[in-house]
Amino acid sequence: MNTTYKLNNNVVYSCKYHVVWCPKYRRKVLTNGVDTRLKELLTEYATNLSVEILEMEIMPDHVHMLLEVDPQFGIQKAVKSFKGYTSRILRQEFPYLKTKMPLLLSDDDYSLSDAPGSELYTNKPVHFSALPEIFLTPDSHGLVSVPSPPASM
Repeated sequence: MNTTYKLNNNVVYSCKYHVVWCPKYRRKVLTNGVDTRLKELLTEYATNLSVEILEMEIMPDHVHMLLEVDPQFGIQKAVKSFKGYTSRILRQEFPYLKTKMPLLLSDDDYSLSDAPGSELYTNKPVHFSALPEIFLTPDSHGLVSVPSPPASM
């Protein structure tokens, strides 16, 4: 597996996350133009946050995204920013969303997993055949030792 690493002031990283979130009560409101506008908003806002969207799938009742996020910015901050921004804009542009539900996207509800492969759920099983080169497992004290990046960077 060929992993590309990113570099900022003091961190070398490759942090990819599979994020899934649903509208409040998992209502099927991401249809009839809301889905395309949501995709536009997420793509546009990702550049402001310096978050890379590797893959994205919007279903009527949930959103799947594969994100690469700077660990110093944090995945939780990225998801909260995405959800807050898009919820506000979508409710302004599609007023019927306000009457259907008091909250479009709640701040705390999302599922997160690290993404060892780059396949995204699209109504078929996800096969993570390409496992990460390095497994970081905590020792008995909960500490993780991080190996140095390869010399070929």
